[in-house]
Amino acid sequence: MKKFEEKTIHSNRLYEGKVINLKVDDVSLPNGHTSKRELVEHPGAVAIIAITPDNKIILVEQYRKALERSLVEIPAGKLEPGEAPKTTAMRELEEETGYTAEKLVKLQTFATSPGFADEVVHLFVAEGLSKATNGAVLDDDEFVELMEVTLEEAEQMVVDERIYDAKTAFAVLWAKHRLSIEN
Repeated sequence: MKKFEEKTIHSNRLYEGKVINLKVDDVSLPNGHTSKRELVEHPGAVAIIAITPDNKIILVEQYRKALERSLVEIPAGKLEPGEAPKTTAMRELEEETGYTAEKLVKLQTFATSPGFADEVVHLFVAEGLSKATNGAVLDDDEFVELMEVTLEEAEQMVVDERIYDAKTAFAVLWAKHRLSIEN
């Protein structure tokens, strides 16, 4: 038994969607009592820290309906069925930004909201960036503005809450650390 494991007694699928599934599980708690858990199932995602040769961080601004506002984020996207995270990362980088990378280096994988969702994000660093011949190729329902900003500008966006999501705030912190080591 895993420490503090909650064993599923019954699972009720409420919704199956394009991006997420929703279910409610009845669970047995470590103390013998039972409880309900409302859970979101997600196929996982990738995110890419892309820094240009002149040390600009590539970001995209897009509207996030769940928060009813636009956010500035690092390029990211959902895993497709059977697709390796590295393949997804290369595809998303080119589609959202119009850049390609010679190499992607995986930094880590982390949970986004483990209290209610199983989504994990595979975080990569793009090395050897160059502009793709086709430029950005967005999905029909995707509207983004490409931005290339300095580290200082990105840090200010975190302070101003234009950068408001954890993966992008982490990316800015990572970039600051990396650039401080290189200089």
